[in-house]
Amino acid sequence: MKLAFVGTGYVGLVSGVCMAELGHTVVCADIDADKIRKLKKGIMPIYELGLEELVAKNVEEKRISFTTDIGKAIRGAEVVFNAVGTPENPKTGQADLSYVFAVAETFGENLNGYKVLVNKSTVPVGTADKTRDIVLHASGEKGNFDIVSNPEFLREGAAIKDFLNPDRVVVGVSSDEARKLMEKIYRPVARNGRPVVFTDIRSAELIKYASNAFLATKISFINEIGNFCEKAGANVKEVAKGMGLDTRIGSRFLYAGIGYGGSCFPKDVQALRETGKEYGMEFTIIEAVDALNDRQKMRPVEFLAKHWKSHKGKKIAMWGLSFKPRTDDVREAPAQYIAAALLKAGAQIIAFDPVAMESFKRAFPDKRMRYAESALEATEGADALIVCTEWDEFRTIEATDLARTMKGRVIMDGRNIFDRKEMEEGGFVYFGIGL
Repeated sequence: MKLAFVGTGYVGLVSGVCMAELGHTVVCADIDADKIRKLKKGIMPIYELGLEELVAKNVEEKRISFTTDIGKAIRGAEVVFNAVGTPENPKTGQADLSYVFAVAETFGENLNGYKVLVNKSTVPVGTADKTRDIVLHASGEKGNFDIVSNPEFLREGAAIKDFLNPDRVVVGVSSDEARKLMEKIYRPVARNGRPVVFTDIRSAELIKYASNAFLATKISFINEIGNFCEKAGANVKEVAKGMGLDTRIGSRFLYAGIGYGGSCFPKDVQALRETGKEYGMEFTIIEAVDALNDRQKMRPVEFLAKHWKSHKGKKIAMWGLSFKPRTDDVREAPAQYIAAALLKAGAQIIAFDPVAMESFKRAFPDKRMRYAESALEATEGADALIVCTEWDEFRTIEATDLARTMKGRVIMDGRNIFDRKEMEEGGFVYFGIGL
């Protein structure tokens, strides 16, 4: 089929190239001329394992192309995927849908026969109805279209795998014609035995928010249990293991740490809470999840403040700047909040991340931040080490390595990657979450 993806950010680019890999002909369109120019040269705007190779392959096989002419891309497609961003409005906490609605208007203006506009972006319940009104108005009341909700469930760092071998594909439709087209698009996925779930549109819109809010709840829950383990003398790793073996609970996302970040959980939790208010609903659990996550990010700062009373003049090594490993995404990463608090208190920070340092510099342009070329270089002469992201390469570094480079003997392990006994035997004051 002929597909167009409007928006070449994380969702649009990954989804577009994966659709090409499934055999469809795909045009990825974006108003960012520099991004499109780089994509045509094979330069990726994001770091995602395997993405560059998959794009190159499908460009060579002429199944994917890139353009700034959004109208032309829409006119040449049977199905158009709206994959633009829905960032959080910093004043209201609501999802900013201005980009989504702008695409809907352009879609309506370029409607040249029956087409389907698919909301791939994460949008609140009821967005499809508003989108339909915009398209209808922009098209001159032609009405020869359908709106579909097809939320993405891609994990950064494993997005290609998640798209091609998903746990499920959720599609919200309101007509048989739209359903048939979406069935055709996802037929290769269904043939691999992956479930394609069709629902009404509003349920599809809510499934995405409910899923992310639930996963965020699991994270905040185990973090709170971890905080209690510290007081009660228990070990959160053992507690999580015992919980996770219960098939009703499962082990995934039961890892205590310094909170979640990224482009999805923080803004989706906020957006669901604000959407609830529009319907007269207060999400008490979600309120608590969000509040606990904000507090959890500050655990390293609080621990160090208790250990040495003042951060002023202390040299602190920081490992990991992305919100999770295998991505360069630093949006809402705990490292940003920790760095800001420590710098404000007069500490010196030297940071290392194997992928995300350039992204961090753009998002956090504080000239006081220093950066190292390796993890051990960051620890040279440091009074303390904070682990913010659980990159695999950090796990192989031993206490003897740190003892050789660090001046102080304090480790704040925000992701519980080290063995407490080994660190303490190496002469370190070790603090993990819930250990």
